[in-house]
Amino acid sequence: MMKSKNAATIFAILAAALYAINIPLSKILLNYVGATMMAAFLYLGAGIGMIILNFALNISGKSQQKEHLTKKELPYTIAMVVLDIIAPILLMFGISRTNSANVSLLNNFEIVATSLIALIVFKEVISKKLWLAIALVMTASIILSFEGEGAFEFNSGSLYVLGACICWGFENNCTKMISNKSSEEIVVIKGCFSGLGSFITALILGEKIPAPAFIFAIMLLGFVAYGLSINFYITAQKDLGAAKTSAYYSIAPFLGVAFSMLLLSERPALQFYIALAVMAVATVIMVRDSVSLQHDHEHEHVHSHMHSHGGTVHTHEHVHKHSHIHIHTGNQNEHTHKHDNLTGHDHIHTQTI
Repeated sequence: MMKSKNAATIFAILAAALYAINIPLSKILLNYVGATMMAAFLYLGAGIGMIILNFALNISGKSQQKEHLTKKELPYTIAMVVLDIIAPILLMFGISRTNSANVSLLNNFEIVATSLIALIVFKEVISKKLWLAIALVMTASIILSFEGEGAFEFNSGSLYVLGACICWGFENNCTKMISNKSSEEIVVIKGCFSGLGSFITALILGEKIPAPAFIFAIMLLGFVAYGLSINFYITAQKDLGAAKTSAYYSIAPFLGVAFSMLLLSERPALQFYIALAVMAVATVIMVRDSVSLQHDHEHEHVHSHMHSHGGTVHTHEHVHKHSHIHIHTGNQNEHTHKHDNLTGHDHIHTQTI
């Protein structure tokens, strides 16, 4: 049991690391590829990679039957795809205009956007702890949005990243409405259709199609940073549970900072380190809130947990027929309890890319 939990911890950290490597490597590739083309092939790599992975699982007999999307979910699916065209393009523009350490930290603003949209649009509840975390994340984001050389000189790259986070905030809420469906199908649709939409947009903007070597490198990065990250997250969640896995995954922005300094030799100004400290406190508060929510409800036999972080939504669901439903939305965690005398359960995981 101890060995399996140790292995699960390693998988959770690997999931965070593979996602974190995306930003510094994207910044390197953006020296050779247009921002919109970059977004297109990252998503196509994730979508096509997931198709190949699913095919391999089907051949090996390890795939599981999942509920497919229907016409009822079409509005949310279309919105999800459109937002996933806009958001990564904004992110790539942001990466090209500011240092990647800034971008890694600013990704946490997605949690703020998702929470506030859930509150305003879907009338969901936000816990007191999350309100404090939101205030801290917004403070850190404001600090990172200024160049520092002039008192009111905005960093345009940071503003692009914040725009991407707001789009992903809306997209997360759309994805939540269909998260009970096949996670693999959702990732394939998002990857392929959003990637194709970004590709068409890039052609309209006059961006050149990259050389085959760069296309392969970008698609491989898309599959690794999203596809493999998903699978490692699922593997970890089976032994650690949703809250603990999310807690380990929350190190992704800070790993992104470390990778940026290591791979790009970035040395941010003093204001970055102030924002880093503020963001670290906010992350600790969000993680503690997540774990405490799971502890409060651990007497329930069945739960669904969704955690949004760094462009991702993770859903872990146990399904039983006779249902008593309780929904609590705090730090992007939705707990739905359904229980009866059955023992069977399904595991569903969705990572929004």
